[in-house]
Amino acid sequence: MEQELNGSETGWWIVSQESKLWLPKGELPFGTASAWSLQGLTATLIGEWEGSPAWLVRHAMPRDMGSVRQIIDGDAGLFQLAGRGVQLAEFYRSHRYCGYCGHKMRVSNREWACLCDHCRERYYPQIAPCIIVAIRRGDDILLAQHTRHRGGIYTVLAGFAEVGETLEQTVAREVMEETRIKVKNVRYVTSQPWPFPHSLMMAFMAEYADGDIIPDRNEILDAGWYRYDALPLLPPPGTVARRLIEDTVALCRAERESDDPHATLHS
Repeated sequence: MEQELNGSETGWWIVSQESKLWLPKGELPFGTASAWSLQGLTATLIGEWEGSPAWLVRHAMPRDMGSVRQIIDGDAGLFQLAGRGVQLAEFYRSHRYCGYCGHKMRVSNREWACLCDHCRERYYPQIAPCIIVAIRRGDDILLAQHTRHRGGIYTVLAGFAEVGETLEQTVAREVMEETRIKVKNVRYVTSQPWPFPHSLMMAFMAEYADGDIIPDRNEILDAGWYRYDALPLLPPPGTVARRLIEDTVALCRAERESDDPHATLHS
């Protein structure tokens, strides 16, 4: 439920507008509303972190508005809450009017939804499901440099699920489209909310089955097989991509040491 801040409220402040996040001094603000000059603005309680409430304030500050990516290396729980706030703020901003009848809508007091009192439609935040997959071939892992990435980072493959697909089918299709190889033994690992802009990453591991790498140049700048102990520049810690790579490296090391008990002495 939205409420006007009187200044005495305390907690974490997720101040967001147009997919931007307020990060004074590069951090998510914590403390009283008055300490951050937020009194008089409207806020919504969206969660809790370390015993303190997390508030969403849908407002653009005159300075220090940045991306939620700036806190991705911090605590995963706080990053998740900030991502929730940014996505909710954008959802409310983009659903001020009903897509069916065009009338103005209002924010629900009971759930994260927008309501149309004219035609009785109800809108919820939409989440785009996508897969991310680490592909292993013996001691090697398939890594690619994507056109959307900067700084020379190599990572695993990812893509959005399409209508009528299972997630396993999405894995097979995306890998084939981006690199022309086939995979097998696809298995689920974990998931991560990914607010860029409103995705849910579902992570998998798979094994190489067949084919030679032929990158889709519309998506991939470069792709290749990299030995687990000779990897290029990787995504930052805290991302599900980095976890998949590290999990694959751990599997390779474990199998290598199992085959050769003296392998760690040689490395």
